[in-house]
Amino acid sequence: MEDTSDTQSAPGGRRNFLGLVTAATATAGAGACLWPFLQSLAPRDSAAAHLPVDVDVSALPPGQQIVVTWQGRPVFITHRTPAALAALQDAALVGRLRDGASQELQQPPYAANWHRSIEPRYGVVVGICTHLGCVPAYRPLPEGQGNGSGAGGYACPCHGSRFDLAGRVFKGAPAPYNLPVPPYSMPSPTVIRLGENPQGQSFDFSTIRQL
Repeated sequence: MEDTSDTQSAPGGRRNFLGLVTAATATAGAGACLWPFLQSLAPRDSAAAHLPVDVDVSALPPGQQIVVTWQGRPVFITHRTPAALAALQDAALVGRLRDGASQELQQPPYAANWHRSIEPRYGVVVGICTHLGCVPAYRPLPEGQGNGSGAGGYACPCHGSRFDLAGRVFKGAPAPYNLPVPPYSMPSPTVIRLGENPQGQSFDFSTIRQL
């Protein structure tokens, strides 16, 4: 009898192999999107992980953003333009936001204001979408606008949640809450110290509504 085991098993073997590759690729992609969220759940035994992080923003141009790491999480620090600050106060924009007045505990008391920060020019938010932990992309200007006009904001590449430049989530987005604001202070006008509250202020990041 002719041995047909190779010809019969090869197609199935190829299908199984391709299935595994597809699954591995999908898993890797999901892992990349959820990496910051998973990192936030990992135990941190090193005391150094909890030390304050100083960020010099003196060379950060208006309209630009830098991303730094604090306790394993990406933190977006943005130098907001005067036009962006004006747009953040626009009643039309605020009316489109789920929590425009920052009533949910997603920020320290000293950042519960219209710009959600200590100094209006500098936005400081944890860059992890409150839906499923993906990292939103920075969008300095609304689509089709330029030359510093408009508020701009953030767009999550995973499920389409959108946030303004204060990290406030738009209505209708899958994300239920604004982007969190970490504890921070400004020991000088151009230095942001992540992980340390201003003198006389108290805020525990673990008390926020949702990361």
